[in-house]
Amino acid sequence: MSGTIPKPPLPTPSITAEKAIEEEPQRWWNTHKLGLRIGVDAMAAGAAGVLVAPIITMIDKGIIENASGRNTLGESLKNSAKELLLRPHRFLGSKPFALIFSLYFGTYLTANSIDTATSVLHSTPLSSTTAGTPKFLATSTANLALCLYKDNRFTQLFGSTGPTRPVPLSTFALFTVRDCLTIFASFNLPPLLAPSLSRHMSEEVQKYVGAASVAQFLTPAAVQVFSTPLHLLGLDLYNRPGVSVGGADGRAARVVRDWAKASFARMGRIIPAFGVGGVVNTKVRRGFMEKLEQ
Repeated sequence: MSGTIPKPPLPTPSITAEKAIEEEPQRWWNTHKLGLRIGVDAMAAGAAGVLVAPIITMIDKGIIENASGRNTLGESLKNSAKELLLRPHRFLGSKPFALIFSLYFGTYLTANSIDTATSVLHSTPLSSTTAGTPKFLATSTANLALCLYKDNRFTQLFGSTGPTRPVPLSTFALFTVRDCLTIFASFNLPPLLAPSLSRHMSEEVQKYVGAASVAQFLTPAAVQVFSTPLHLLGLDLYNRPGVSVGGADGRAARVVRDWAKASFARMGRIIPAFGVGGVVNTKVRRGFMEKLEQ
């Protein structure tokens, strides 16, 4: 009998670091045609902005002139429409139009950029959209910054007669809350409301108008019932400094007096801005993104 000592069994080969890396799921960013996608985001925002800016310019000017007493809402709208029809180059080249176009182009471009950034980071389809907190914060920040500047200039251009003066911080604060409500109702509520609307809409109706489009029209308009008093109070703080809240012609009475008329006027501007404009922006972006996906 030999005294040979049996060799121990060979250990199972361990997984090398390189092998482990290969077997782990790879995280990659979807940068496919990123330059073209950014161009599509800008083109869709520009198409929506140039489409809605004329009517919104007229309505914003009319609301502010009516609140300050410089003109009635109807007369102001008539004068603006006449200028657009008879002297379109003057209207489209004016500072008010440029302010409104910049506001909505910047807002839509921000929303589109968030959708594209999300698609890049999470490798989702190019045409996908989001409805989360990052989009709300980004679009709110962009819209607030641009809208507060626009409101400051419009208030000084078309507000109370006499020398222009700084817009008070209280007016800016009220405009900020007003715009947060509108942005939330325009960019975040429609994707959340659309599935519920879809369940209550017949298939025949949805052939002609989708639930997402209906939600995009309804929510921004409905929120104006609540945001218009904030808008009117902010304007009154600028137009009539030192006036008390109560009384026959106090701030509360002035807001109640103009609430219904101004609410319908602001619905008339919001439906184009975030209804028509939102649908145009979404469909133009989706259409071109789907072509890039092919």
